[in-house]
Amino acid sequence: MVSPIVVALDFPSLAEASSMARMVKAHVGAFKVGLELLWAEGPGVIPTIAGLGLPVFVDAKLHDIPNTVNRAARELGVRGARWVTVHATGGSAMIEAAVAGIDAGSSEAGILAVTVLTSIDEATMATVGIQGPVNRRVASLSALAASVGAEGVVCSVAEVPFVKSAARELLAVTPGIRATGSAPDDQARVATPEAAMAAGADLLVIGRPITRSPDPEAAAAAIAEELAPGRSPPTQ
Repeated sequence: MVSPIVVALDFPSLAEASSMARMVKAHVGAFKVGLELLWAEGPGVIPTIAGLGLPVFVDAKLHDIPNTVNRAARELGVRGARWVTVHATGGSAMIEAAVAGIDAGSSEAGILAVTVLTSIDEATMATVGIQGPVNRRVASLSALAASVGAEGVVCSVAEVPFVKSAARELLAVTPGIRATGSAPDDQARVATPEAAMAAGADLLVIGRPITRSPDPEAAAAAIAEELAPGRSPPTQ
């Protein structure tokens, strides 16, 4: 991938998603197909989006018994997914089953394990009985995911150093990316694109700052320019 930008195609129809993808594809490195589009249109959207020439990250967030996850991951791989997400809290057997499933569906695809959603903070974790710092939880789940063959994890930018410390080979995929001064929307842990790259993130999932912009192509191009190698950092 030339660009680390993964545009989140969070739309209720394939027509809208495809239109957005075509508009911005010259400035980004991949597309994310999430639950909204999968539920609205079905997994047949994957080959259509993949046909535009960039990798497709299918954010299915699989979480079920290992056999079910294995079969679901295989089907998504067959349809052209480059990455498929599972919840790391499903445990090692489930993640390992997902890895085996996607390998059966596509030799070029991999599993990303979702650690702690970027909409969740420590107070929210406590309400469901999970104590301790988010970063410790992310590090533990990252080590678990790496041990059973996941290609990467999904985490907030704040936890990237802890992911790399736990398992340096893992891809760190970071949602919750917002431009300086932008509203966090429903995200609890956000960061700018520059901060994400400085922290060591490998892929930046960016949705609304691009797709809800009055000019999505210009917004994507501006972020790509900010991240261009050799560009001087902005003056503070």
